[in-house]
Amino acid sequence: MAEEKHDPVTGRTTTGHEWNGIEELDTPVPRVVFLFLWGTVIFSVIYWILMPAWPLGVTYTKGLLGYDQREVVMQQVQQASEARAEWANRLATDDLSSLAEDAELMRHVADTGRTLFIDNCAVCHSVTAEGGPGYPNLTEGSPLWGRDAETIAETIRVGINSGHDETRFAQMMAFGQDGLLDRADVSNVSAYVRSLSGQPLSAAEQRRVAQGEEVFAENCASCHGEDAKGNRELGAPDLTDDYWVYGGDAQSVFRTIFFGRQGHMPHWEERLRPAEINTLALYVASLGEKTE
Repeated sequence: MAEEKHDPVTGRTTTGHEWNGIEELDTPVPRVVFLFLWGTVIFSVIYWILMPAWPLGVTYTKGLLGYDQREVVMQQVQQASEARAEWANRLATDDLSSLAEDAELMRHVADTGRTLFIDNCAVCHSVTAEGGPGYPNLTEGSPLWGRDAETIAETIRVGINSGHDETRFAQMMAFGQDGLLDRADVSNVSAYVRSLSGQPLSAAEQRRVAQGEEVFAENCASCHGEDAKGNRELGAPDLTDDYWVYGGDAQSVFRTIFFGRQGHMPHWEERLRPAEINTLALYVASLGEKTE
């Protein structure tokens, strides 16, 4: 039997292990560690008894308290649904102009509308709603049919040149391609149109403006108006502002007149509920208000 060795300083026995003349003391585990471990065991047993804990094949121990996380989540979802039911019902049925004046409701619109916009509209109009070539910038400019929420809601509902029975139509004729105007006249009216919005013109374009004005009066004024301010009943854009869907440079304007344009926007009535369409309309309308 090995003889116990004692440390001369503390009087405790050693383990017999030695490193460079230093012997390891046989120090007992602190009592607080055992208290902590026993406390953990007691807590675990109590938790197993009171709460759902152990799997039993296709079921599990329910616990004496009957706590069910699924029921908690369902209750939270139900509470959230009830909390938004009031303003959701208002969005589906109330006049949008009056809803736009409700600051509290518009806070919901700002959050929910942005989510709806990103999920359904951003692929064309971009996340910032600033659009791109062929896709209108929704934060500024002059919308073809108007910027009020009611008009925007109708556009979202029926689309533009879509398959909806009530779709809005927007068609720019191909004046050059269809032989309605020769290239010279297309160049002349292109220069005139660019001059209306204050675009910088080359010397050659400046010489074409007067002739272009005559071509415009004979061929374009019926849709865009004699003052070129557009016609919202026809979806004809205002040509006097500085907003261009397809570009305002000389080449882009020439191509628009020569080859024509026909945009497309899908209708959303079959995909979005009325409250969602109205939420989107109020959200898009608010984007324009921020830049005015």
